[in-house]
Amino acid sequence: MASAAAPEGAKENRARRDLLLNIQHAVQKQWADDKIFEANAPKEGETVRPKFFGNFPYPYMNGLLHLGHAFSLSKLEFKAAYERLCGKNVLFPQAFHTTGMPIKACADKLDRELNTYGCPPVFPSEDDKEEEAAPADGAAAAAPAADAKVDPTKFSGKKSKAAAKKGTGATQWQILKQSGIPEDQIPEFRQSAHWLNYFPPLAQRDITAMGCGVDWRRSFITTDVNPYYDSFVAWQFWTLYKAGKVIKDKRYAVFSPLDGQPCADHDRASGEGVGPQEYTLIKMQALELKGKLAELADKGPVYLLAATLRPETMYGQTNCWVLPEGQYGAFRGLNGEVWVCTQRAALNLSYQERTPVRGSPELLLELSGQDLIGTPVKSPLCPHERVYVLPLLTILTNKGTGVVTSVPSDSPDDYTALQDLKKKPKLREKYGVCDEWVLPFEVIPIIDIPGFGNQAAVKVCEDLKIASQNDTAKLAEAKNMVYLKGFTDGVMAVGPYAGRKVSEAKPIIREEMVAAGGALMYSEPERTVMSRSGDECVVALTDQWYMTYGEEEWAAATREALNAIETYSDDCRNQFIGCLGWLQQWACSRSFGLGTRLPWDPQYLIESLSDSTIYMAYYTVAHILQKGDMYGRDHSGITPEQLTPEVWDYIFLGKEAPKDCAINPEQLATMKREFEYWYPFDLRVSGKDLIQNHLTFALYNHTAVWSGDRAKWPRAIRCNGHLLLNSEKMSKSTGNFKTLNEAIGEYSSDAMRWALADAGDGMDDANFETTTANAAILRITKELTWIEECLAPGSGLREGPADSLADRVFDNAINIAIAAARDAFERMAFREALKAAAYDLGNARDVYRLACGPEGMHKDVVQRYIEVSTLLLLPFTPHTAEHVWRNMLKKQGAAVTAGFPTGAAPDSILQRAAAYVEDLIPAMRKAIAKAEAPPKKKGPGPAEPPPRVTAAHVFVSERFVGWQEAVLRALAPRFNAKTKTFADDTVAAVLEAAKQDPAMSALADKQLKQAVMPFAKFKQEEAVAAGPQVLDVKLPFSEVAVVNESMAYLLRSLKLDKIEVHLATDAGVPELAASVKADLNGAYPASPVFGFVTAAAAAPAPAQ
Repeated sequence: MASAAAPEGAKENRARRDLLLNIQHAVQKQWADDKIFEANAPKEGETVRPKFFGNFPYPYMNGLLHLGHAFSLSKLEFKAAYERLCGKNVLFPQAFHTTGMPIKACADKLDRELNTYGCPPVFPSEDDKEEEAAPADGAAAAAPAADAKVDPTKFSGKKSKAAAKKGTGATQWQILKQSGIPEDQIPEFRQSAHWLNYFPPLAQRDITAMGCGVDWRRSFITTDVNPYYDSFVAWQFWTLYKAGKVIKDKRYAVFSPLDGQPCADHDRASGEGVGPQEYTLIKMQALELKGKLAELADKGPVYLLAATLRPETMYGQTNCWVLPEGQYGAFRGLNGEVWVCTQRAALNLSYQERTPVRGSPELLLELSGQDLIGTPVKSPLCPHERVYVLPLLTILTNKGTGVVTSVPSDSPDDYTALQDLKKKPKLREKYGVCDEWVLPFEVIPIIDIPGFGNQAAVKVCEDLKIASQNDTAKLAEAKNMVYLKGFTDGVMAVGPYAGRKVSEAKPIIREEMVAAGGALMYSEPERTVMSRSGDECVVALTDQWYMTYGEEEWAAATREALNAIETYSDDCRNQFIGCLGWLQQWACSRSFGLGTRLPWDPQYLIESLSDSTIYMAYYTVAHILQKGDMYGRDHSGITPEQLTPEVWDYIFLGKEAPKDCAINPEQLATMKREFEYWYPFDLRVSGKDLIQNHLTFALYNHTAVWSGDRAKWPRAIRCNGHLLLNSEKMSKSTGNFKTLNEAIGEYSSDAMRWALADAGDGMDDANFETTTANAAILRITKELTWIEECLAPGSGLREGPADSLADRVFDNAINIAIAAARDAFERMAFREALKAAAYDLGNARDVYRLACGPEGMHKDVVQRYIEVSTLLLLPFTPHTAEHVWRNMLKKQGAAVTAGFPTGAAPDSILQRAAAYVEDLIPAMRKAIAKAEAPPKKKGPGPAEPPPRVTAAHVFVSERFVGWQEAVLRALAPRFNAKTKTFADDTVAAVLEAAKQDPAMSALADKQLKQAVMPFAKFKQEEAVAAGPQVLDVKLPFSEVAVVNESMAYLLRSLKLDKIEVHLATDAGVPELAASVKADLNGAYPASPVFGFVTAAAAAPAPAQ
């Protein structure tokens, strides 16, 4: 039966979904006809309304928008809808990003696929791919974790390249096909221009369908395809160049050999945020060339290059390490030298002017690690004339050079590995290691570290009982204990800088080794970076244009801008602070791709993260220049050629109007007025991953371009985490993925938006639950039905005075929801706003309906509820809200501009009284169930029938008295309602206060604690859960009056004939309580005791 019911339920939900889609389409048409979201600056003489200008980073147009885009976008949409509802003039524009390498890389990739595999392509099977990968097996180790900083001199587990390559790699053809593009159209995407024409209109379609209040007149795409935006970006860079913020220099940058240019974050398929990591390469000269190395005898001096982050430890070398099965090479270095390292390291070196030919290291001889074992080498600063190359099985060949120094005094890894070789003859025998290469070499003390002595590695390994190099977890702990402390607190014990701190000596020792020719500087990416063109990136010394981020004066101004910005969370602010701490010069030019050319050096293009920093200003004039065409193809008004730097200066910087300008003065004034009115932007919403580049760049650029006008600096930036789908990462390959268009079609925009609001706020990753979206469909449509019933003639709603306790309580609940929702919207806590507007207020409506009973709800109160709930939910469900407002409530004008609901200040006393009644019902039910429990059977014969409670007596206490009053008076001033904590002296104060009561004064300390602390602890826990009001000595309302006013509701809910309420201190009440077996000593404010009148239940009929 269950399986048969499921399709019926699904069918019903589809019908409900379709109802919401129909409402959505009708409402969006009405909005479009009314041009409701078009926002303009007031004209001369018009009233200047408060404004709100919010924006969202323009998405990159190499595919369809998905739910992740919608999640971040929804944060701006909810806030903009709220501000519009509050009466502000709201500008929400949206453009689309097409600059840089991603689109070109995708187009080129597709072109290669079609040229290689035909059209339509026939790709090789997975078995074929694995066969191709197999020869690489065993040569390289696995990459470290994405967030790990790895020292190439240390150990890590390994994994073969072939194993790492396993799994399906999506082709560009497959990606486009999965996006719903017909196969016969896919070949058109070989041309970059086609992407620009295809995806932006679809993104506009989907954002519109989502119900976002976007002013589409101001939309645009980037690159020189749009000559208006191209002119704006050129002006921006002229401004920065003249301010000295853009310079040409040689710097190390992550670089794509295939593209032949630096590879910035947005040019990468993986490795976003990765920068260059600098190492010192120790040149270890081979003293003898034996075995295969003999082939290098006439090639020049041979050096093994070992990468290290700790050049100051070279005084303690006992050997060096290589990976026996690792693939190495002997490469031509500078000055006729031969350098031994991995091919990957040689390629990096070749791009850093360290080899005779840039980008093409000359391989003289292929070598394995086994070929190098036993080679005697002379190493700089090493106290031994010669040390030997030894085997190490856990070296990373995708990090550093594959050659590793060994300093067992300060490296736990080196110490344990050397001890293993010393203690295990079979291990030496396996790799052909002679005893004299290992046994004579002892640990050399070189650095004194407080708490660890001058052999830190030895001590920590002994303390942690590390038995061998295979104790990886303990070794990781050991390194954490000694490495940082060695740098910050360590003191050199040997060499010319003995007595100086390691942090001071390190750079000096490194520079001296380099100057003496014993070492050279080397950089590589911190971890693997893959370009969108498909190649692994290196670090190259590039001669190009840089933004001077990190320059002291500019960074100080940007920190000042950050201090003035609302970030909505400390975590967000701290991430900005961290980024400002490390961000340095940024390569802003590229040789090819899509974009705007540097105006003073047009051989270069401006890269994609640099042309997207102040474009929010362009939104203010885009509609005037482009006339609503996102591509800027209509030049019938102002032409791109007329937009000289002087024109832009006038509009954006407040400089004098250009003389002999071909642009109509009125148009110039209008553009200037638009900018002056809308700027600065009030809010920018983005994913947290953009803090490390785009968002911080935007702050820097605003402080540079508007250095003389801080009023134009941004006001707020709100960041969020990524979006999970049903608690799993979204992934096309696993099928756990939804485009925005798919989600709207499956749930409707309003139900999808509801689930997005419920998914979570803050910087942690949020979770879109499809069950929440489906539940929203049901809830919204049921609410529509209920509203329709309430507004229909003959609905049975009560009229006349709305003055019952239930009416007053519900009206107050509406006021509470208004206040709570407004507060949450202001803080951009949208999940809280949804809770207040939908769940809390909806629950209050349901309680009101029950409390009113057969008399019915009051018409005016219900009308107010419908109007208020409609507007409170409008930011989340705008289509439904607009439909209810115009078509059901028959209101004039649009709901989106109707004004945020108003209400009286919430009455907290009335709220507490209502909560008292709702808590009283389950408490009495529980007591009634106990009173009606069947009596225990005694002796033979039939069991007695259970009693039935017919009436109840409720005994209330007006206030706490005696020592309990004293305890509460001690607790109340010591409770911090904001932090929900009590002061440290609370226990002592409570005991001292209780001791003053005559009934407690004679008790010993232990007895006093036993008597007082259970009550005190209970009230403390209650205060943390419910607030400081529970510490009041007396309730702010009369329990007797509230029970009496709620009598009909209570009798109905509890199915009793009669309820009487009594004040415990009234005359005759103790006797009454005793007659119904109620203990008045247990009655406290808000915690009454009950006594019941019972009647014997009817005996069961005898069996026939």
